[in-house]
Formats: sequence, structure tokens, C-alpha cells
Amino acid sequence: MQDLKAEFGLTYLFIAHDLAVIRHVSDRVAVMYRGKLVETAPAEALYARPLHPYTQLLLRSVPVPDTKAEAERRRLAGSAEVTNPQATGRGCPFSARCPMAQFPTCAEKAPPLTARSGDHSVACHFA
Repeated sequence: MQDLKAEFGLTYLFIAHDLAVIRHVSDRVAVMYRGKLVETAPAEALYARPLHPYTQLLLRSVPVPDTKAEAERRRLAGSAEVTNPQATGRGCPFSARCPMAQFPTCAEKAPPLTARSGDHSVACHFA
């Protein structure tokens, strides 16, 4: 894919759940949670400094070949439990799983996708 991209000047829309694969294919990344954009950035910026708690959770869940490091990453990864989509109501769709969520702000008001630095945007009240 990279060779074709370079040779023909192609652009791909690559959709995947594995951020490790996306890192090797994409120049720009958009992270979605329950159909809502939660973070967009150039790939290098997103992997160097993820701003949204869901993006951070996804990156911590990527397996690493070091068993000790992997065990620690799993311990820190947080809850992968998916909650009832109706449970979050009109607020942030990630608020029920978010370690940064603050009531009532996150539960009642969906955060807009806002530019934070350059071309890096995040939809989080407290990122």
C-alpha cells in the first residue's frame, strides 16, 4: 500500500480497530467512539501525545513483545468493558468509562471537537 501511495500519489481511507497497524499505514488518524470523532491528528502527533482518554486506552491495549512490560500495560489499561449506549444520555459518549469524567459536565454536555495544538483536535472537556 505504501509503495502504491508513493508511486501514484494515492490517498487511502483505512478503517481498522488496531492502532498498531494504523500507525504503519496512516499519515493522519481519526479516532471514533460510538460513531463520534473523539480525536484527530497527524499520526506522529497522535502517537506521541494522545489527548483523549479513549485514544490513550486504545494505545495502552496494543500488545508489546516484552512480557513484563505487557503485564504492566494490561494492568494500567483500564476497563475495556463496554457500557450500555443509552446510559451516557446526551453527554460525552465515553463518560461512563472515562477516568477523567467529572459530573455533571461530562454526563450532560457532549464536548465539541476542538483544535488543541496545530492540527490536533480532541472532543474532551478535560483533555
